[in-house]
Amino acid sequence: MSQTTFTDGFETACETYKDAAAVTFLRQGKPETTLSYQQLNGGADRMAHGFMDMGVEKGDRVALFMAKSPAFVVAHLALQKIGAISVPLNPGFKRSEMAYLLNDADPRVVLCDPDKEGMVADLCPGARIQSIDASLPYPQAGLFSSTDAAPVSRDLSPDDPALIIYTSGTTGNPKGAILTQGNLAHDAKNIIDIWEISSSDALCHALPLFHIHGLCFALHTILLAGGRAMVLDAFSPDVVLDVLSRKDADAACTVFMAVPAMYAKLMDKLGDRRPDFSHIRLWTSGSAPLLVKEFERIREVFGKEPVEREGMSETGMNFSNPVWGERKAGSIGAPLPGLDVRIVNPETFQDVEPGQVGELWLKSPSITPGYWRKPKETADAFHDGWFRTGDLGKVDADGYYYLTDRIKHIIITGGENVSAKEVETVIDGVDGVAESSVVGVPDPKWGEKVAAAVKLAPGAGVSADAIIA
Repeated sequence: MSQTTFTDGFETACETYKDAAAVTFLRQGKPETTLSYQQLNGGADRMAHGFMDMGVEKGDRVALFMAKSPAFVVAHLALQKIGAISVPLNPGFKRSEMAYLLNDADPRVVLCDPDKEGMVADLCPGARIQSIDASLPYPQAGLFSSTDAAPVSRDLSPDDPALIIYTSGTTGNPKGAILTQGNLAHDAKNIIDIWEISSSDALCHALPLFHIHGLCFALHTILLAGGRAMVLDAFSPDVVLDVLSRKDADAACTVFMAVPAMYAKLMDKLGDRRPDFSHIRLWTSGSAPLLVKEFERIREVFGKEPVEREGMSETGMNFSNPVWGERKAGSIGAPLPGLDVRIVNPETFQDVEPGQVGELWLKSPSITPGYWRKPKETADAFHDGWFRTGDLGKVDADGYYYLTDRIKHIIITGGENVSAKEVETVIDGVDGVAESSVVGVPDPKWGEKVAAAVKLAPGAGVSADAIIA
């Protein structure tokens, strides 16, 4: 796959795999709509013409404030075809959150669920509003059904903005990370290559579509590889386990991507049961740290070690453990192709010695050109062309990288730096502890004191004193 834009990659896949199933949408676990690559491409062309009839031009933002559905997928792909910028937003956002986001993104059009139409009209009076009832099957939605379905004529370059993903920082309002057509293409190609995603794969897609994990790492990757996305309307442990257990040729999944909390819920639901998941070749985990004990638990319950990886909204996927080779529990693996990495003292900006902890600095073709309408934040995020992740980490003698903390999570108590993540790791290792969160709280004597919120496993009898000890 040598395309320079995401749209080129998608259209090549549609031409190559015309009649193959691209997306199967399952509502409450039951297949509702299946679109072949030819149908998906035709639907995106038709919707692209509909957007253009509404005045959407190259570079315009279109907010997707709607439930996970085939219409969301088609709308996102349609925007890529005309060089507009897709802005996916959590459909659970409240009025106060949407007031900021809509003002910041300044969209030409907002697609939303019917019950959100009034709120969006109040908050964004300058935008065209198109409501889509995602509770209806895709063919019945009738969105732009009367518009032209001819291929869209466009002039796209790898540097054209394609997507804005809003990412929350430790302070201030969310920042919109801009990802270009070239960013998206490079990221998808990397994941296809290192995880060996192919047209014979079927992905169980239980992630939300408004995050980079579910939209880019999962959906983009499987579509550009010519595989099949089994798109679930929501994450439900019962439904996901049922889908993952299916072995029929037209329903069996081979790949599952999830966050650690999803794995925990699936394993809790299974209890002592051990269904046969041998047909699934790849289990991946990301978006949050995976505890070593959870790594071991996944291996025992699902029969294979998970592939841990690391990525950011601003950068795409950066690191991954290997599909073939040692997967180290607690490690984010090795850099992906095209990624340059430095581990830097965040105060002196000098590289630290191997094995020492510093801030991870990155260079890659998948890294954002900057934050939407935030020149100061963009300038602060880069130093001499290197993207400053804000993550603290280290590399071992085998070239495997580890995240140790966020710079902002360092607690300074009595002049000493304490890693919140390091304390959490100790607490999480105590029998009976399900998870913990460590923070610094103001203290007149020490500046900050270390405080921990601890969730116990069901039936655990461990005491606070034992944890403190």
